[in-house]
Amino acid sequence: MYTQILTQKEIQKAIKQIKVFYETELTKRLNLTRVSAPLFVTKDSGMNDNLNDVERPVGFDALDMPEKGTIEIVQSLAKWKRYALKKYDFKPEEGLYTNMNAIRRDEILDEVHSMYVDQWDFEKVITEDQRNIEYLKRQVEIIYTIFKDCEQVLARTYPHLHVTLPKNITFITSEELLQKYPDKTPKERERLITKEKIAVFLMNIGNKLSDNTIHDGRAADYDDWLLNGDLLFYNSVLDDSIELSSMGIRVNKERLLAQLKEKDQMYKTKFPFHQMLLNDELPLTFGGGLGQSRMCQFLLRTYHIGEVQCSLWPDRILKEMDEKHIKLL
Repeated sequence: MYTQILTQKEIQKAIKQIKVFYETELTKRLNLTRVSAPLFVTKDSGMNDNLNDVERPVGFDALDMPEKGTIEIVQSLAKWKRYALKKYDFKPEEGLYTNMNAIRRDEILDEVHSMYVDQWDFEKVITEDQRNIEYLKRQVEIIYTIFKDCEQVLARTYPHLHVTLPKNITFITSEELLQKYPDKTPKERERLITKEKIAVFLMNIGNKLSDNTIHDGRAADYDDWLLNGDLLFYNSVLDDSIELSSMGIRVNKERLLAQLKEKDQMYKTKFPFHQMLLNDELPLTFGGGLGQSRMCQFLLRTYHIGEVQCSLWPDRILKEMDEKHIKLL
């Protein structure tokens, strides 16, 4: 039976400790500068993230800006960050990060999914010869070391929070995972591989597999499906995998056109962002997002993300958590 390891007050203190440590180390180890980011963008800019291409962004019109048409709450900042790197004149191996807050109204809510998203979005400029799998793996390893160090720091403050992450992270492609567990669903494969390896970077998300499926949906206009992945940890409290980050090397114009064509979305080439990319006006980049609440959920060994984040929950979840004596914020 699950019991909260920390009190609610201790959880609040630990959340601050996690966020201060991780943000400081992320800045230092990836050479990032903090910038301010938008909460909303215009629909016509093409700047919003389409995620899996089915989620509806929250949209509205502005009383004093009718000429802007529909304005959308961001779902992530994947494309905006690339534009910002150009605007602020960042150089190769320099990057930015920002605190991103979003509303995803079509999220199916459960222990790890909330309608409210809070994450660090980061992006850095790279060169053409860094657009390869070796560079991607090096960046993932750097980010993974911050998780390991953060877990060690917490364990010293709260001895009941035992260290669980292994020395090294396991890299595996979605095709390799399919071959390893051919009779399982994508989510079942993730659970099995993380239960075995604890920490996994699953690569090639969105790319078509040998059985003519994809492991998971990914928008065509930010990640290069051949050079991306999800950071997955085994969550022993839930006996399941938990995704802490999605990251990758972003599309160049050739990969943008190929992926848009595959998804039958060539109409997007008319959007301002896509025009800039096709005209070589944007830098080549690597970037991603790190879920702050999920990070806290994993590191503090909580059962539900609502124990570390204030959000709204349907009555069915409130009733279930009450029956389990789990206190949501």
